[in-house]
Amino acid sequence: MGAPRLSTTCSSRCMPTRILAAISLSGPSCASRALSRRIAVAETADVVIIGGGVVGTSIAYHLARKRAAKGVVLLEKGRLGSGTTSASVGGVRSQFSTEINIRFSLESVRFWRRFEEEMDGLSADYREMGYLFLAKTAKERAIFIRNIALQNSMGVPSQLLEPKDAERLVPGLFTGDLSAAAYSAEDGRAGPYEATKAFAQRARAAGVRIHEETEVIAIDSTGGRVHSVDTPSGRIETPVVVDAAGPWAGPVGKLAGIEVPVKPYRREIFVSEPFDGLPAEFPNVIDLHAGWYVWREGAGVLMSGVKDAHSSYDTHVNWSGLGQVAEFATHRVPSLARASFGKKAWAGLYDVSPDDHAILGAVPELEGFYVAVGFSGHGFQHSPATGRLMAELILDGRTTGIDISPVSITRFKTGALLREPLTAHAGTMSG
Repeated sequence: MGAPRLSTTCSSRCMPTRILAAISLSGPSCASRALSRRIAVAETADVVIIGGGVVGTSIAYHLARKRAAKGVVLLEKGRLGSGTTSASVGGVRSQFSTEINIRFSLESVRFWRRFEEEMDGLSADYREMGYLFLAKTAKERAIFIRNIALQNSMGVPSQLLEPKDAERLVPGLFTGDLSAAAYSAEDGRAGPYEATKAFAQRARAAGVRIHEETEVIAIDSTGGRVHSVDTPSGRIETPVVVDAAGPWAGPVGKLAGIEVPVKPYRREIFVSEPFDGLPAEFPNVIDLHAGWYVWREGAGVLMSGVKDAHSSYDTHVNWSGLGQVAEFATHRVPSLARASFGKKAWAGLYDVSPDDHAILGAVPELEGFYVAVGFSGHGFQHSPATGRLMAELILDGRTTGIDISPVSITRFKTGALLREPLTAHAGTMSG
């Protein structure tokens, strides 16, 4: 069984077109417009959102839906969607291990399904092709059984599959060393670029002031409350700041004197040349034990690389790890031996919390400071629910539909941590 063929020429960053486009959400004349926006940064705001990825723009959009747009400013130190969102592959699923994650998924999936209606015709390219999780050990099988019972009780149509059933579902999948699989046909994928662009476009049209290339360099938090944020273009007086800075959430928190326990971890994606060795309806396959996933993207295939053992802001592609990935890939999906990898890849950052769950809500130590970070690889798919809940909390002082207290930042002091084993951030394949 051979490994995927490696090309002799490599580009360190080559994303599929729909993902690469996220770097230029504002269009071809964005540079001059961004400069003018920096000069004209607002002097006052009711709410300042720091971070222009899909989470930050969703919060802005949902604040606008509650008729608060004209008091909202969103600040992005680079370009909209150019951080974690630009490197996301856009997975959307309801197969999780905790009630809070499942609730976020169920609400968000409803939103993804009606995205075009909500966005007046703008599409997020949402599709449902299913997620197939693979378990190797008896312990992992037990996790699947427990998770599926919880998921089914909440309305998620997931099911436990024996290894041979998984092989019938995905012809060509090697299942000889598996203990079980978990599958839901209603899981799928959406476009991070399309979603971020739509949230930002609708928020801006409603009156939200969005400033790209505008870094926050200071937050005035004297007297235990938020007063203002400083940028290179000037100061914005505001009583409310939302840290939605993804992997940069920790440094933003420090500006306000708050410890936000989020660390950046690099995650790599390798992209094949056009390849017809997998069926067109191939589901998103995640090997839980290895922490490896593979799925189709256009005419080719995406597969994850090794995960970093240590936190960093490094986003270069570790091509030396491709051999290890190739060896496992051809073990799990033998037909990938005919696929050609080695020319296209990219790396991005997960914003990882200590328990792989989001950190949402108000920070008790500092009045007016809110966080929406630490999604640990799930921020894109949960962005619709996150946006609604944060908008409610900021404007109404409470949330409806979902109790977000389990993901409060206070849990790291009380010890009420959660656990989410169903994440590709876990697994044995590390470098």
